[in-house]
Amino acid sequence: MPRALRRLVHLVLFCPLSKGLQSRLPAIKVKYLLLAWLGILIASWVIYMQYASYSELCRGHVCHMVICDHYRRGIISGSSCKALCDQRSLTLQRCMSTSSTHQVYSGLWKERPVVIKCGIEDPVKTDGAPDSVLRQEMSLFDKPTRGTSMDEFKEMLHSFLKAKLGEQPSLNTLVDRVITLADINQDGKVSLAEAKSIWALLQINEFLLMVALQEKEHTPKLLGFCGDLYVTERVSHSSLYRIEVPHYLQALVPEALSSSLNHWLAPAWPRRARITIGLLEFVEEVFHGSYGSFLICDASPYHVGYNSKYDCKMANLRSVASEAVVRGYLRGRRCETNADCTYGRDCTATCDRLVKQCNTEVVQPNLAKVCVLLQDFLLFGAPSDLRGDLEKQLRTCVTLSGLASQMEVHHSLVLNNLKTLLWKKISNTQYS
Repeated sequence: MPRALRRLVHLVLFCPLSKGLQSRLPAIKVKYLLLAWLGILIASWVIYMQYASYSELCRGHVCHMVICDHYRRGIISGSSCKALCDQRSLTLQRCMSTSSTHQVYSGLWKERPVVIKCGIEDPVKTDGAPDSVLRQEMSLFDKPTRGTSMDEFKEMLHSFLKAKLGEQPSLNTLVDRVITLADINQDGKVSLAEAKSIWALLQINEFLLMVALQEKEHTPKLLGFCGDLYVTERVSHSSLYRIEVPHYLQALVPEALSSSLNHWLAPAWPRRARITIGLLEFVEEVFHGSYGSFLICDASPYHVGYNSKYDCKMANLRSVASEAVVRGYLRGRRCETNADCTYGRDCTATCDRLVKQCNTEVVQPNLAKVCVLLQDFLLFGAPSDLRGDLEKQLRTCVTLSGLASQMEVHHSLVLNNLKTLLWKKISNTQYS
C-alpha cells in the first residue's frame, strides 16, 4: 500500500479515537479494521435488503383493510369474518410471504396457531388513488350477481369444477361440499355474500385443492375463511430444510455450505424416513383420486412440511395443478423446444417439432420429481445396511417417464417398493 494511502486510511480510522485509546491498540493492524468496516457494510446491506424485501412482500395490513371493508359493507361473508374484523381474535403475526400478491402470515385464532392466506392486487397496477386497491379488489366479488337462483349457482359451480378438474363422476358430490362450506349459518340457504365469497375462493388453486383433498391425511386442514382470505392449520415445520438462503445472498453463500448446514440441522434419519413415507402416500393420494389426477409442478423442499410427530404435511399446494388444467394449458400451444411446453416450473411435455405444437402428456410423473428431491433428503445419514438398496430404488424412481407403456403399473410398483423398504427399517421402533 502506498505511504500516502496508508496515512489517509490511518487518519480516517484513528482520528475519531483519543490518543489514549490509540495507545492501547498497538496490535491492531489497518487490514483488520478494514475487514471490520467491510463486515459492517455487508451487515448493513443485508439488513437493508431484508427491510426492503419485507416492505415489498409483507402487506398484510392492506389485506386486512380490504377484507374487513368488504365484510362491513355486506359484500362478503365467511366463518372467520367476525373473528378477524370485529372480535380481533384472529390476528396476523409473522410474515411468510414469498410473493407480494399472495400474502401468507402465521397467526393466532383463539390462541390456536394458524396460517392466514389472502391475495391482493399488484401495487404496480394501481392508479395511485387511496381507494384504488379497494376498487380493483371489487372485481373478485362480482359473481354471482343479484337474482341468481340456487339452481343457477349450482350449475355455475358444476361448470367451473368441470373446467378445472375435468369430467369426473363425483363432481356433484364436490358441488354439494362447496355449498355446505359456503353456508356459514347452516340455514340450508346460501346468501349472495356467502356465494360471492366461496366463488372468489374457488379461483385460488390452492383453496380448490384443499376442498377437493380435504379428507386426505397429508393436506392441511381448512379452518375458516372470509371473502378470499382463508385460514389453515399451521404446519410446525413448513419445509423439509430449515435454512433457505435469500436470493440476494445466494451469490455470497456457497450452495455446499447451505446444504451441509441443512444436513446437520435435519431430523434423525428414521424421522426423515417417516416423513418420506408420508410424502409418498401423498403422491399416491393425488395420482388417481376421487376428483381426477393432480400434478406436482414444483417439487421444492420448501413446499413440503411436517408436524411435530414427523407426519408429512404439504405446506404449500399452489404448485399442484389438476391434470385437466395442465392439459388445457398445453393443448394447441405453439413451441420450438420442450422448454416451451412447461406448466409451472417443471410440468414439461414434449414439443412436436413437425407441427410446432406441444403434446399434452407431461413426461415426468410426480413420483420421479419427488424421488429427485428425496435423493438429497433421504440418502445422507442412511443406515449402511440399507444405503445400497435405497440408492438403487431412488435411481429407478427418478428415471420414471410419463410416456412409458404400463407406466401406471410401474409407477405403483416402484412407489410400493420404496415405501416397503423404508417401513421395514423403522417399523416396530419408536419412530413408527
